[in-house]
Amino acid sequence: MQLRSNPHAPKVLEQVTQKRSYRRMHHFRNWGLKRELPTKQTPQLLINHPLDPSAPMVAPSLPLSTVDSNPRATVTMAPLQWTLPILGFGIGLAAATPHPNPGSGPGTPDGPALGSTTLFPLLENAGTPDLFPMPACGSFRLEEATIAQMQSAMQKKQLTAVQLVECYLARTHQTNPYINSLLEANPDALAIAESLDKERKAGKVRGPLHGIPFTVKENIASADKLSTTAGSYALLGNIVPRDAFIVKKLREAGAVLLGKATLSEWADMRSNNYSEGYSAVGGQCRSAYNLTLNPGGSSSGSAVGVAANAVAFSIGTETDGSVINPAMRNAIVGFKPTVGLTSRAGVVPESEHQDSVGTFGRTVADAVVVLDAIYGVDGRDNYTAAQKGKTPKGGYAQFLTGKGALKGASFGLPWKSFWNKADPEQLRALTAVLKVLEKQGATIVNETEITDYETIVSPDYWNWDLGTSRGFPNESEYTVVKVDFYNNIKTYLSELRNTNIRSLEDIVQYNYDNDGSEGGNPWPLGNPGFYSGQDGFLASLETKGIKDETYWQALGFTQGKTRKGIDDALTYKGKKLNGLLVPPDVGQSYQVAAQAGYPVVTVPVGTHSASGMGFGLAVMQTAWGEAELVKWGSAIEDALKGTSYGRTRPKWYGYLQRKIPVLNVYEGAD
Repeated sequence: MQLRSNPHAPKVLEQVTQKRSYRRMHHFRNWGLKRELPTKQTPQLLINHPLDPSAPMVAPSLPLSTVDSNPRATVTMAPLQWTLPILGFGIGLAAATPHPNPGSGPGTPDGPALGSTTLFPLLENAGTPDLFPMPACGSFRLEEATIAQMQSAMQKKQLTAVQLVECYLARTHQTNPYINSLLEANPDALAIAESLDKERKAGKVRGPLHGIPFTVKENIASADKLSTTAGSYALLGNIVPRDAFIVKKLREAGAVLLGKATLSEWADMRSNNYSEGYSAVGGQCRSAYNLTLNPGGSSSGSAVGVAANAVAFSIGTETDGSVINPAMRNAIVGFKPTVGLTSRAGVVPESEHQDSVGTFGRTVADAVVVLDAIYGVDGRDNYTAAQKGKTPKGGYAQFLTGKGALKGASFGLPWKSFWNKADPEQLRALTAVLKVLEKQGATIVNETEITDYETIVSPDYWNWDLGTSRGFPNESEYTVVKVDFYNNIKTYLSELRNTNIRSLEDIVQYNYDNDGSEGGNPWPLGNPGFYSGQDGFLASLETKGIKDETYWQALGFTQGKTRKGIDDALTYKGKKLNGLLVPPDVGQSYQVAAQAGYPVVTVPVGTHSASGMGFGLAVMQTAWGEAELVKWGSAIEDALKGTSYGRTRPKWYGYLQRKIPVLNVYEGAD
């Protein structure tokens, strides 16, 4: 197929001030963006009360969003006018007033009833989590509530699934004009919740996720009224053949699909120099911790929504870091399982050797309860057959434990491999956390390293083409992923209906033909969100999907070296360690695990004093080592309670940010 480039495509209105930094070979760096557009007065709106549709409330002049039947709304910030996606569901705006008893824990049945609040930030609370204070959900305090607490409240008839959906949608209305974590809301969510409430009333409770709202990354198929576009207009309107396996499993477990989460377009495969969390369809997702910075990705909206208390849990996908990276940056738990534990059927693919579906929660228990619901053998993903005989009877939640389990535990600390690359502030905090673990009786071994780390671990930054940068493409992860994507995307597209997009060639041509939105050409000819255009796609296109000798050598090298490296590091003086502790802010740590196909869990530790962005401590294990990760992740989380470390709510730094791309000063992920 002859591809038609469009070198004379008209420039869009944005002007970009670029500040390049080469800390990472394949990621864009610090940009600001300026739009010069006329202002426009926003109309007065009548908005229905979320819990009483018959009682309209007047919104005098909404400077940050309008809510009507139009799927797009005008956002006005003098002297700038912006057009942003706005959710199409018909729930009203819930007001946000500070909780009268801020010391009480999540899930406690005290606090104001929903409905006395406003969409707008409370400026007197600027610089605190209560800039966007979360309203109570009836008599239930939803902020930071765990899945178990929600389930308990429903069992006691203090809460219903319908109320949960309404309250999370109200929270989304409050926060989405700022963070844009939800790309599309499920118009059937309330009906699904109502049917689940009827089941509960009849005595049928499907399990711990019955009635719990969730989102999935928008590259995960759902055979309903929601889109599955991977953030690209090229796939807008396509019809998927069926639910993704993990969506089917969650529906069967009684969870309520609230909607699709925003993401980095094509899960970061399309460009090597781009804005993390940005897609043409979804726009720019922003972290509630700092709206001016990289939110982490490519499962950006999944992590951001959970962190901002806009949903109970979420599902993301990872080829190399796209679960662990955004979870860490948004101070939540991310659980990336062994490749093959969770089915990829119905997920827009990259590489069968590294793709994995993972979970996001505010606690380890939440992430693990969800993992229990989605793992299993699937005939549409032959990699899942490998889990037979390697998963525990009764699931993984049974391995959740407390800090007492740390007594006698031993963990490896690969200092030269990863730790010496962490920034000083994180090192101080993580060192203090290690002392907390030692106080609980754990032993920290700092004399264990990833075998051949000098060769397989990038010395400076996350780099999935490290082999090529050293002159050896036959030792590069990117060599493998480029070929895999070319073949896998063709297979995925072949099952879609109502689309003419059938190959990578079709996608590339579509991007050229729609330069202003999809950035086929590099900026300034295309879209500033895709600064390098579609160079990732072009690199994949060049391979034609041919698995030549270089491909097989690269696959053998990356998988073999990383698996041996991690397995060797897990053994010290002939004894098995309980896990490797690594700083996930150092992208090379989760990159090595991704290449190996091994599992990782990250637990929140704190936030940066300057940026407000989160960081964590991750535990790494060998293949099928999820039970160990559950045990030690939950023990570490429990040990941090009562200390100055652990999960913290976002402070909404830079909450008026409207620049695209965001300022990315951190290595991203794919």
